[in-house]
Amino acid sequence: MRISKSKTGNIRRSMICAAAAVIVFGAAASPARGASEPQPTKAAEALDKLSQEEILVARKQLYDRMAAVTHIPWYRLAAIDQYEHTLTKVHPKDRNHPKRLTGIFMNEPLWSGMLNPDQKDSNPRSISIFNGYGKDGSGDGQADMNNDMDVLYSMSSYLLKYGQSEDDFSIALWEYYHNSRSVQRILQFSRLYEKFQQIDLSGHAFPLPISNSYSYRSTWGTGRSWGGNRIHEGTDIFAPYGTPVRSTCYGIVELKGWNPFGGWRIGIRDLQNRYHYYAHLSGYEKSINKDDIVIPGQRIGWVGSSGYGKPGTQGKFPPHLHYGIYRDSGLVEWSFDPYPLLRHWESAERKALKEKKKEHY
Repeated sequence: MRISKSKTGNIRRSMICAAAAVIVFGAAASPARGASEPQPTKAAEALDKLSQEEILVARKQLYDRMAAVTHIPWYRLAAIDQYEHTLTKVHPKDRNHPKRLTGIFMNEPLWSGMLNPDQKDSNPRSISIFNGYGKDGSGDGQADMNNDMDVLYSMSSYLLKYGQSEDDFSIALWEYYHNSRSVQRILQFSRLYEKFQQIDLSGHAFPLPISNSYSYRSTWGTGRSWGGNRIHEGTDIFAPYGTPVRSTCYGIVELKGWNPFGGWRIGIRDLQNRYHYYAHLSGYEKSINKDDIVIPGQRIGWVGSSGYGKPGTQGKFPPHLHYGIYRDSGLVEWSFDPYPLLRHWESAERKALKEKKKEHY
């Protein structure tokens, strides 16, 4: 018996929703008291069976449900949660918890209350007595710091104390993180989610149009001498003057202007809290300004040879794009080798172009 594509799609969507319901609406068991390591929960077991696409669907359902209850826009909740996910990625030991949908992490003193004699307290009433942040969001009578609904409801309750306006949101973020970088990142993420009204913004593009007119190899970490001894924090992609330079990601233009080392350069922040750095440009796309939202493949400038001097210096080296990528730890940023990502994005785009060409013929 053959099943139609539409029925197959409906069955798959039903399975995703069912699995998401277990994660989003089901109560996750707390780790055993006294356990040194977080233990797997039923929600984590269900989560392991979902693809990344399905996990994002479940996360969006979680945000939508909490937004309906608290009237906090879903994209603000998603922005905080995504930022917290990025912090866990760079600080996995300090933010150790069972696998779950939410990335928001509150340590035991924050959750239960600094003066609470029971730092593993899950009783909402006693937690409130000691001014802990923990709340019961799932309706099971427990404030479980590893239950997705409880975690998100606790953060939502904190935000509501400050109000619903964007200024109130910014103040709440500052009072929670006491870090201007954190506030900036979350506001950037919120803008991206609000603009596109979806949380799957994982698409990427190679920084130059796919062709045979450019060349590059791994040059991260090699020595540089101009301006003092330093390492090369990126990959040089050699191409003719005027070759378009494109955004590799969905992101926000965080910086634009002259730098003695990078010449005319531009920096874009993505939802993984990575900073994409494009240097030695001959010029910018006129419509691109600081704080603008960009998408993968969007033109942002052109290949040049600017830099190594005062504003306007050109021609001290062959034309090329210096592409660098940096990860934010919450306090500092560090570069990592972009070459593997560049190869992956180039390969994926070439493959997509070939498939599109086949469909055309």
